[in-house]
This record gives sequence, structure tokens and C-alpha cells, in this order.
Amino acid sequence: MEVAVNFSAVPVLRAFWLISGPVGRLELTETHQDPPPRPYRQPPSLSLYRLRKMSDPTQIASQFVQFYYEKFDTDRGQLAPLYRDHSMLTFEANPYLGTANIVKKLQELPFAKVTHQVHTLDAQPSNSATPSIIVLVTGALQIDGETNPLRFSQAFHLVSEDGSFFVLNDVFRLVYG
Repeated sequence: MEVAVNFSAVPVLRAFWLISGPVGRLELTETHQDPPPRPYRQPPSLSLYRLRKMSDPTQIASQFVQFYYEKFDTDRGQLAPLYRDHSMLTFEANPYLGTANIVKKLQELPFAKVTHQVHTLDAQPSNSATPSIIVLVTGALQIDGETNPLRFSQAFHLVSEDGSFFVLNDVFRLVYG
């Protein structure tokens, strides 16, 4: 008569196994070699070579910000070419997806005349498959001749496309207090 016996082997430590079955427990040690370490490989993203080839991110961001606020202050409809159908604007916690929705929101803002003053601009390359830049702007905006300017913060994620950049993400907030 044959009796089927089931055992389970569980690794407890790197070189120590605990084997359990109907008769009891058996502890075994074994010689174990770690596999050789894998060489470090750069992830398929923005390589250092491509990063060095990219122009100065701060210079690109500065040119972009100057262009963006000049168009925003004079004719917001001219901002449409900066966005794509998969771009997203979050304006005061409200999301808008796609060029048409973004430009519609910007054109429907309840003021005709606005002037932006940039106080700070920070930029850094983003580690993504396509060269891109994260831009953070703080400043003040003067609306329709109001005496007190409003402080704001705006972040952009600029992505390279055919030798230029478009806005993938845009987050705008007024800063109170």
C-alpha cells in the first residue's frame, strides 16, 4: 500500500529552508550563491546625452513664459497652438482637457484687460521619454485697472515636439493671503 505524502518547502532565509510534512519538520541548510549583480542600465528615458544636447531649460522656459503671457495679455485665442488635444489645464482646481476646452476657458475669463508680472521662474528638465521641461512661475496680475494686483502661481509641463515645445499640463492658482 502506498501512501501519498505532501511536503511544503518554504525559504526562511537565503540559505535555510523549512520543510513541513505529516511527520514533522525538517530543517535544511544549503549552499546558496547569489546571482551575479546586474549591471546598471539607464532606463529608456531622457539620457544624459540627450539632456546635454537640450538647450538650457531655463532659457527655453524664459522664452516660453514671455511669449505665453504676452499672448495671454493681448489675445488669448493665440494660445491655441501651444496646446494639444491631450493637453490639460487645471484652473483654480477645475480641469479642462483639450485645446478647444482650454482656449474656451481662457477666453471666457471675466476680464478684458490683464497684465502679468513674472516675479520668479524656475525650470528643470523632466525625466521622460521625450525631452520636456517643468516650469514654475510666480507673479502678479493686474486686472481691468484694479488697484491691487492678484498674486498667482502657474506650473507648465512643456514637451518637445518637432523641434519646439507644447504645453502638456498647465496648472494655475491665485495665491491669497
